[in-house]
Amino acid sequence: MNPLYCSQGHANAIDSRFCRLCGEVLNSGGAVNQATIGGQVLGWRYQVVRELGHGGFGRTYLATDTHRFNELCVLKEFAPQMQGSQALEKAQELFSREAGILYQLQHPQIPRFRELFRAEVQGQGKLFLVQDYVAGQTYQALLQARLQQGQRFTEPEVTQLLLDLLPVLGYIHSLGVVHRDISPDNLMQRDVDSLPILIDFGGVKQVAAEVMSAIYQPIAPTATRLGKIGYAPAEQMEDGEVFPHSDLYALAVTVLVLLTGQQPLELFQGDRRRWQRQVKLSPTLSSVLDKMLDPYPERRFQSAQAVLVALQGQTASPVNWEYTQPPIAYQHQIPDPDLEATATNYNRVAEPTTPHLPSPRRSSGWLTPLIFLLMAGATVGGIWFGARDFLPLPHQPTTPPTTDPIDNGATDPEFSQAEQQRKQDLNQRRSQLGIDNSFLAKLVNQAFYERHPELAGRQLSTGPEDEGLRAAWDKIALQYLDDFQTLSAEARSRLGQYTTADVSQRQTAVNQLNLSSRALNDLTDAQFFYLFPDQPRDQNLLQQPIGQVWQAIATDQLKALKSGSTLERIQFQSGNFSHQVTGRLQPGAGKAYTAKFSQDQVLRLRLQAPNQSIRLSLYPPTSQSPPLLDHAQETEWSGKLTATGLYEIVVVSDTNQSVDYAIDVAAADDVTTPNSEPSPPVSPSPTPSADPAPPAN
Repeated sequence: MNPLYCSQGHANAIDSRFCRLCGEVLNSGGAVNQATIGGQVLGWRYQVVRELGHGGFGRTYLATDTHRFNELCVLKEFAPQMQGSQALEKAQELFSREAGILYQLQHPQIPRFRELFRAEVQGQGKLFLVQDYVAGQTYQALLQARLQQGQRFTEPEVTQLLLDLLPVLGYIHSLGVVHRDISPDNLMQRDVDSLPILIDFGGVKQVAAEVMSAIYQPIAPTATRLGKIGYAPAEQMEDGEVFPHSDLYALAVTVLVLLTGQQPLELFQGDRRRWQRQVKLSPTLSSVLDKMLDPYPERRFQSAQAVLVALQGQTASPVNWEYTQPPIAYQHQIPDPDLEATATNYNRVAEPTTPHLPSPRRSSGWLTPLIFLLMAGATVGGIWFGARDFLPLPHQPTTPPTTDPIDNGATDPEFSQAEQQRKQDLNQRRSQLGIDNSFLAKLVNQAFYERHPELAGRQLSTGPEDEGLRAAWDKIALQYLDDFQTLSAEARSRLGQYTTADVSQRQTAVNQLNLSSRALNDLTDAQFFYLFPDQPRDQNLLQQPIGQVWQAIATDQLKALKSGSTLERIQFQSGNFSHQVTGRLQPGAGKAYTAKFSQDQVLRLRLQAPNQSIRLSLYPPTSQSPPLLDHAQETEWSGKLTATGLYEIVVVSDTNQSVDYAIDVAAADDVTTPNSEPSPPVSPSPTPSADPAPPAN
């Protein structure tokens, strides 16, 4: 009988409930059968290609995204052995919280987390996490290939690995996220550029483990520890406590495994410094690794930047952790408290020092409840709230301040009276529109630095030399405020706060109108790209600050659909097989129609409007079927229908002028048409929204 493997590849007896080596809860019978899931479409868009791996938390699949030109992606299934809707709903609640955290991570060396969805497989509800596919090999696979040839990684190679990966860790730590599961298995070398990619964040696995532990021990579930034995530090394995230095410890172990080819238990057997006799390293790297591996957490490096400084010495360059948007134009810099540096001379950094925080294992007295309260406030499995603020590093952009640059500059004595007045007017207008300070700063910064790439993200000074650039920044802010006037007050008030949960809620709400989210997306796109014609259509806007504006427009469009102003049901008069609807579209506007047709009926659709002034879409009753027309400039379509249900006809303006239109619809079991076969569907235009929800018929 085949053994049962955990997610770390440890073999166990088929009747085991927990891994004999790492203690992971095992899945003996609930995982989806690959033979039955291959080729299946999940979540209305993801077609499974093959299984990539499996373990106690479920299986991982390679899939194609049918809504993004069959782009490859990865589906991770979690907690597959849960039975019952209540347990699944609880798991989904926890997973949604953790996935929402991971969704905020936007870094070129972290696979993008796309969404969390629930799908029925073999009659059971399953949870799937979707992320980008990375072409490459894990460092574990690379090491095994070298060992077969009698080779290992060299010191220059692992040093470069540290230099490439530490900024990634600094980025996630600055957001309060700890990976928790760094090892050669969870680092990939990307084929295209050989950069290390950080995969498989442990927070989601932790949630899966806790949910399953609660199911096995419903009366008094115990906390589940996550981490690989030998890689994770003692306080993580014993107490479940994780901090940035926990990741640094695991990274040091990973480096030693790559250098020696030995597993951690061999490296540290009987002596934590035994590894120094297994490999000869330069004094600098040896000292850095030894400090990263200190058994006392308070004596380790407390930040990735501190490790970089120790590796590079005075040649260390300041690291920019921020990748989601360009830096804020006007702000002061705050040094990292982990480094002995002053605001006037950062190059005199010697040995990094850290606050002497007691080890969690040795906390006692009044400190124990304090640490408990701090950790209780953290999200399960990844968010870190320490006993002090985790401040940004020297010379790096900070999190947007509570007051935006408009407000800051309104009273800056270095600015001219005209500039101060301009900024006061901008700030007053922003306040009147109810626009969040930090959101507007992020939005304007992104547009500003895209228009001025020569600045390379340089922060603007308050002196006269940058007066013209500051005026350009203010002009962009003014234009955005003008655009925001088209939004409702309710939609504007939430700019900067929309999440993926809002996308799901809108999908559910539009389905209740017997309409698919494809139609809502078309209406939203029409207004969005009318307001922002320079925005590219081939990017995922939801991950950009401008995506908040798209969501605000979608919120208003949903409200218009609910009111009936942009949604109409086509009803044929008794005995007639044709009907005509007419209307007028303002620039950026659109309208959706629904009509019920039967399978094998012949449908003829004809749009009468000025040439290339309107785009037309025709969607079948299920989103699993491709559009018959998708944002097309064609004015006629005819053919035999293949399904019974509500068909959607969407028209959107494609001109800067108001335009009148008429749509002739004819459908019957036998009607003469100029073309007996359906016209080939037009290639879909990308939309920045999440996948369409299945339409309610």
